[in-house]
Amino acid sequence: MSAPLDIPVAILAGGLATRLRPVTEKIPKSLVNVAGKPFLAHQLELLRARGIRRAVLCLGHLGEMIQSDFGDGRRYGVRLDYSFDGPKLLGTGGAIKRALPLLGEEFFVLYGDSYLPADYRGVAEFFRRSGKLGCMTVYRNEGKYDTSNVVFRDGEVVVYDKKLKSPDMRHIDYGLSLFWASVFDAYPADRPFDLAEVMGKLVHEKQLAGYEVPERFYEMGSPAGLAELETILKRS
Repeated sequence: MSAPLDIPVAILAGGLATRLRPVTEKIPKSLVNVAGKPFLAHQLELLRARGIRRAVLCLGHLGEMIQSDFGDGRRYGVRLDYSFDGPKLLGTGGAIKRALPLLGEEFFVLYGDSYLPADYRGVAEFFRRSGKLGCMTVYRNEGKYDTSNVVFRDGEVVVYDKKLKSPDMRHIDYGLSLFWASVFDAYPADRPFDLAEVMGKLVHEKQLAGYEVPERFYEMGSPAGLAELETILKRS
């Protein structure tokens, strides 16, 4: 068990999870059963094992069910706070903007369908040394698990684009990032925007550090990913 890290994690769990329907018509993705328990339980157990002691769940669709089931997080050893989109979906960036009062000056961000066995402490230490405003973890994917979308060079993300592909994109956004809260000052509250927009701006400003993770990522946001992760977690 890692010593505690003093950095909270924002978990983006407010999406509609359309790829997992019909299961997610009645429950949010975080509560989908994987290897005998809700996926969020696996996520929190992994985070605690990596030293994380505090998480803020950014919720939308059916989010009250998650709050009802997980409460303050005490039984998982991770203190939980909750931030709700409200009447309209805010997107991944807007959800983080709304949660800033709960997150403080520095925080991790990960997606509510990601299972990421990375060295969180190593990422945090690298980020602080980098002097940058943000940090994206990257994995040398070579197009294997999903479409590569990053050009990574000398500890920095020099290109990040989910739409325009190029042959020199050998890495992929691993799904774990770190930010100083000031990054979000330029964005208005209650306007929907995507985290990719924030990342793109940081790349343009040469303010997005890149940390290469050797372990591959797992996800349960698609039926194939869910089936694979179920197999992995049953073995562990």
